[in-house]
Amino acid sequence: MSSITVTHLQKTFKAKRKAAGLGGSLRALVRPVYVSVEAVRGLSFEMETGELLGFIGPNGAGKSTTIKILTGILHPSSGEASVLGFTPWKDRQKLAYHIGTVFGQRQQLWVHLPAVDTFRLFGRIYELDDRDVERRIAFLSEAFEIGDLLETPVRKLSLGQRMRCEVAASLLHRPKLLLLDEPSIGLDVVAKQHIRDAIRRMNQEEGVGVLLTSHDAGDLEAMCKRVIIINHGQIVYEDKVSNLKRKHLSSKMVEVRYAETVSSDFHLDGVEMLKVGHYGVKLRFDTQRTPVQQVLARLTEAGDVVDITISDPPLEEVIARIYQEANPS
Repeated sequence: MSSITVTHLQKTFKAKRKAAGLGGSLRALVRPVYVSVEAVRGLSFEMETGELLGFIGPNGAGKSTTIKILTGILHPSSGEASVLGFTPWKDRQKLAYHIGTVFGQRQQLWVHLPAVDTFRLFGRIYELDDRDVERRIAFLSEAFEIGDLLETPVRKLSLGQRMRCEVAASLLHRPKLLLLDEPSIGLDVVAKQHIRDAIRRMNQEEGVGVLLTSHDAGDLEAMCKRVIIINHGQIVYEDKVSNLKRKHLSSKMVEVRYAETVSSDFHLDGVEMLKVGHYGVKLRFDTQRTPVQQVLARLTEAGDVVDITISDPPLEEVIARIYQEANPS
């Protein structure tokens, strides 16, 4: 069963055209000229109940616009969308009881109050029983490891601490779907891991579906099973995260450490040498042109191998390649 169904969704904005020169600026001030900007162009996709779905793209691709349409904040220019059986822009108030949202650059917690006060306020807004709210706060504080933060005014929390409280607050009313727009932006490695672990736990224990936008490839690898990549408001890729590297990059990176010193002119045909050290080398090669077995055979013949590591390129490199393929200019 689908929790989100989007069909031929389109959103066009009108923006003022900037005029060059002083004379043009004066004319534009008196008689502004507007141009149409297509933020979302014929978008169609589905998200299954309880799914962990990544929704990514470069800046200006239409991610945040789509999220705002799915939450009912924006009305589309055309097309259809269903979120948990509701039409977001028509049933926004009803839908709000069933979804949680977090926009990484906009906070929902009251900065001058302790986070727990906002939690209790949300309990009243969602018409929850006071005892249920306290039990829910206790559960979320344990899941997100924020028990010692709830009584501290939000303005005194670090960014990572605040974001843990933000995501926890969005789950207070037990939503079936969580929409996260850049929740890890600006966070350190430890803070990101805290949030990722907690979200995975909520998905496993409560079946919460997650639609995630992020520029951090680590978020996708850690949380999402499937990814949709959009560019210029259109889908350019849709598949499992595990298939991204296999389908779009055939290169491998190899690091080898030898028992003896390595010659400074160490070289292998069909291989790009990235680094040559005293006792090791780092290289990259295309598996479609040079077989893995051939490279490994040459490396073992070159000396007494102490250690060898074969890895795929970073996911960021894969995603960047897809962007380039979708927009070759």
